[in-house]
Amino acid sequence: MSRTDDAQHLIVLPERETAETLADDLEAEGLPDVRVVREALAGEDDSEDHEWAVYVRTPADPAYVTRFQALAAAHDGWYDPEPFG
Repeated sequence: MSRTDDAQHLIVLPERETAETLADDLEAEGLPDVRVVREALAGEDDSEDHEWAVYVRTPADPAYVTRFQALAAAHDGWYDPEPFG
């Protein structure tokens, strides 16, 4: 997958275990660039206010956005449409 022809996604979740399980599932599906990261909430300095996120790089296909939004909602999380914007 070319770095110019791909999309970056961030699925933000409240629990580390959920994020790790989701990342494992996505990797098992063959997505090559998946990792769990710690995501600070805007304006929060306390590490207790950090959430867990699954960073995913995919081909630029809108179906991934729809799927990741649904996965986030199913796990009481949210999808960041512009993780680095």
